[in-house]
Amino acid sequence: MSERARVERTAAPLRQQVVKLLREDILNGALVSGQRLVEGTLCDSYGVSRTVIREALRQLESECLISVVPSRGPIVAELSLKDIESIYEVRARLEGLAGECFALHATREQCKALVTLLDRMEEEYMHGTVEQRESIKSEFYALLVAGCDNKVLAEMLRSIHARIAIFRRFAFVDGGRVAHSMLELRKVVAAAAVARDPAMARIACEEHIKGAGKLAIMEYAKRYGHVLEQPRISAEPVTADEVEA
Repeated sequence: MSERARVERTAAPLRQQVVKLLREDILNGALVSGQRLVEGTLCDSYGVSRTVIREALRQLESECLISVVPSRGPIVAELSLKDIESIYEVRARLEGLAGECFALHATREQCKALVTLLDRMEEEYMHGTVEQRESIKSEFYALLVAGCDNKVLAEMLRSIHARIAIFRRFAFVDGGRVAHSMLELRKVVAAAAVARDPAMARIACEEHIKGAGKLAIMEYAKRYGHVLEQPRISAEPVTADEVEA
């Protein structure tokens, strides 16, 4: 866990600050997949109360970054190879549908906005920091989903994107993957917002996610190969000392 993580007393609610710091520690690998999250230790690390820590953990559980294991408590979420493959299989289908729906239903203004954003991405996505890449890619998806005119699809994609937050970070760190991703995004925009071709937009979106899925498996295996190879965590009970910690 990073030593910079103690919370500042600012106007922002403490829970939001702790959620942000915990999320960052998970995404950057300071807290590793499968690691136990002991409330007392987290209180000391971030300088806040148990109530704040519990609220933050509940929020991160809803984002699928933390799992609560019976008799053990919260841990950093861990995934098997099959889990990752399944998530990306579903994501490819959903985003393919999003591309198709955008081509069919987006307004002229929404199409223009997506094309304009692509121009910005040539600089901010290709040459920006990890944070800038994350931010503008989120803008891209927000515009794509808004143009779908399908609230159910939007909700499902939000849930999927929460589950793959750690994998998106892998993609934004690698310059080679970013360049390849940019080529794929140009195809998505050309099909969905310029040609307005539903079939080609679906294919372009699905191909983009298939590539992302391969990268996710490769990078996750590098960092957490021991998790992929081992069986699921057993229900080892929490000790009395940890309850009091």
